[in-house]
Amino acid sequence: MGMFQVRVRVANPSERSRYFDENFWVDTGALYSFIPEERLNEIGIRPLGTRELLLADGRRDRRSLGEAVLTIPQLDESLTCPVIFAPADALYLLGATALENFGVQADSTTQQLKPIIAVIGGFLASAPQRLT
Repeated sequence: MGMFQVRVRVANPSERSRYFDENFWVDTGALYSFIPEERLNEIGIRPLGTRELLLADGRRDRRSLGEAVLTIPQLDESLTCPVIFAPADALYLLGATALENFGVQADSTTQQLKPIIAVIGGFLASAPQRLT
């Protein structure tokens, strides 16, 4: 898949007036969005826990996980999403969890995020309910 960037506003869920705007690489191979920890600290986002990660180069790392309100102007929508506190030199990555939360897929041909129809529960959710 071709890589492309989208503009994202990252805000503190408790104090949305604390935010920054940045270009993020859309990375469908990353589960979580990846944001340098000093930027998250600047707007007062604190870790909620940690996650074990497998990095693209095969190394394992344990990093802090928090929540941020992500706004994608292209979609005209804001949602709270999990984010990883990345090292200072890391790229800004918009991961698969955020893409799924926003209900979009990455179209590398047009370099756009395109809406998708959400599947809820698959076969079992659509099966008729039996009363017993």
